[in-house]
Amino acid sequence: MKPEENKAERARTLFLRRANCAQAVLGAFHEECGLDFDTAMRLASGFGGGMSRLREVCGAVSGMILAANLLRGYSDLNDKQAKDAHYAFIRQLTGEFEREAGSLICRELLGLPSGRRDEPVSEERTAAYYRKRPCPEMVALAAAVLQRHLKNTGNH
Repeated sequence: MKPEENKAERARTLFLRRANCAQAVLGAFHEECGLDFDTAMRLASGFGGGMSRLREVCGAVSGMILAANLLRGYSDLNDKQAKDAHYAFIRQLTGEFEREAGSLICRELLGLPSGRRDEPVSEERTAAYYRKRPCPEMVALAAAVLQRHLKNTGNH
């Protein structure tokens, strides 16, 4: 990753170009993750709206975890130490996001009622849509958190 590259702004731009929250964050890191852009978009496509508009875990958080998995995850299924270390890394990322955003849950970030689940039909991206959503800030935050942690650990 080039030091001057701002992943937060890249994620925000992707969201404003109609990527869902998870796609925006993973898309900002797709090259470092070894993915072409199309593959990154397909991989993250079901995580928008808190998993297909179920309003559960924020899509920006899911995209951050997907990128972190590809960049720092483990593959040796017998390596408990690597598994535990990766879980701790993910907890650092999600903990920092939650402290700064106030929640990991999409419906809470959007100020929706508890238990609300929306129909699996995306909303039209209009000026009004963007005014009522904190999503551009959430994708920027998730990308910034991951970028900071990768920089601090000397990875990518």
